[in-house]
Amino acid sequence: MPDHAVFRTLFTDLKAEMQKAIVGYDALLSDVLVAIFSGGHVLLEGVPGLGKTYLVRTLSQVVGLEPGRVQCTPDLMPADILGTHIVGEDDKGHRTLRYERGPVFKNLLLVDEINRATPKTQAALLEVMQERCVTTGGERHLLPEPFFVLATQNPMEMEGTYPLPEAQLDRFMFKIKVPFPDLDSLVEISRRTTGFSEPKLANMTNGPQLMEIQHKLSQMPVADPVAHYASRLILSSHPEQPDAIPEVKRYVSYGASPRGLQALIRGARVWAAIHGATAVSTDDIRAIAHVSLRHRIILNFEGEAGQIKVDDIISKLLDQVKTPAQMAA
Repeated sequence: MPDHAVFRTLFTDLKAEMQKAIVGYDALLSDVLVAIFSGGHVLLEGVPGLGKTYLVRTLSQVVGLEPGRVQCTPDLMPADILGTHIVGEDDKGHRTLRYERGPVFKNLLLVDEINRATPKTQAALLEVMQERCVTTGGERHLLPEPFFVLATQNPMEMEGTYPLPEAQLDRFMFKIKVPFPDLDSLVEISRRTTGFSEPKLANMTNGPQLMEIQHKLSQMPVADPVAHYASRLILSSHPEQPDAIPEVKRYVSYGASPRGLQALIRGARVWAAIHGATAVSTDDIRAIAHVSLRHRIILNFEGEAGQIKVDDIISKLLDQVKTPAQMAA
């Protein structure tokens, strides 16, 4: 386990350094950093102009990771992001095939407006996100470590978008909604961002140190009652379960997957360490339930037609599923 005081200080310093450039978004920055220390990918959803892309660029500077960027458009092809073989000549004039790596071969990959890419290109990201490698021409090319995908998307009701398939949504550890700034934040944004100078951000860590912290955090113990609670939370999101709540039975088509359970446990370990705990508690599980599960619970037609919010269903699940302490009472 990493020294808790040292880790909390690093986490606080990282967030404070990012807030030199990012106005507000305290909870959002915490969630993004939790995902990074958990080794997970993040999907950021919000309308254009809220600073999603700028947030990722700021993160790469502060965390000390080499950034890459893919701007998704309907004509973007898989080879544009994965790379392709190029015909060349060697010293003797013989033709050779040389693999030219694409922009995915970076530590921190920003996939901007991912839902503007066609399903074919979205599918090309599946292997990259899950296997952390690219296979082309019979060759397997490993991506650099650590490797994170931070994707941004506009809400689905906006024109010219392709909804992400559930299989790919499931590969994002967190789905974080980027809220519209309040009045005070808008005023501060006008002060900070209407000049010609940008804040100089310090590099607070690096890739090898980040991976070492991830490894140590993964060893934080999770008691059986806490693991059972997280598992019951996942099962309660499935409508076929006999004890499912009425809202789940009526509005949900598919519940959260086992990857949702993994996200809960991994994220809760980091959340616990931030708050000085030496083991994961049910409160840590509950704290990251919404960002871990909101993209994994799929509504049926009635739920979609009624504009039911998945976040509301998750909140009801947290109210209904008993914690170990409540079960013992």
